[in-house]
Amino acid sequence: MSSGTEKRVITLDDIRNHPFVTACIQRANDNLGVLGYTEHSFRHTGTVARTAYRIMSEMGYTEREAELAAIAGYLHDIGNVVERSHHYYSGALIAMSVLRELGMENEEITTIAAAIGNHDEKNGHPVSNVSAAVILADKADVHRTRVRNRDFARFDIHDRVNYAVEESALELDPGERTVTLRLKIDTQISRVMEYFEIFLIRMILCRRAADFLSARFALVINEVQLL
Repeated sequence: MSSGTEKRVITLDDIRNHPFVTACIQRANDNLGVLGYTEHSFRHTGTVARTAYRIMSEMGYTEREAELAAIAGYLHDIGNVVERSHHYYSGALIAMSVLRELGMENEEITTIAAAIGNHDEKNGHPVSNVSAAVILADKADVHRTRVRNRDFARFDIHDRVNYAVEESALELDPGERTVTLRLKIDTQISRVMEYFEIFLIRMILCRRAADFLSARFALVINEVQLL
């Protein structure tokens, strides 16, 4: 007699193809648009998933850890379907429900839930390799394409800082154990100091995440190393 769902190996494709996950991410992005936040659509979730996978792979972690980081990255903002302020908490609970339904191993479910629950800059902490990768991948996705408000006269400081970022790249050096966020900012739109005013707490969390991976975090803006 079976005692629950049979455990199986869950992949990122399983999550991408899950209709409830798709509906939640779409609604979450719509909700944030109404509230005036930047884009959190499938582009963002896909970018974070790919970057988290790349961090794990290139920095020498196992293929399965890389896959778990990709899954956590894809699901990390799903809690915005409920509300914004504690989306990391509700997102972790939603993810646990979905992953249990799919039959994922309990240890993997809890690893992903902890990564989602700890990705927010105000309350998050790197608690595992997967968690650290998701933090770095999420905070590195800053670019003008994420700004939904196209009326420059109505930009707030968040719109202005994000829109000023013309290029962004997360560079990894496994040999030197460095993780470098390299940005090109149009200083006619936003001063570099405004970037720090908005994102300093995120950069501190990135430094902690890199430390967890036994690496050093660096921030380079307009070819000047600032961290």
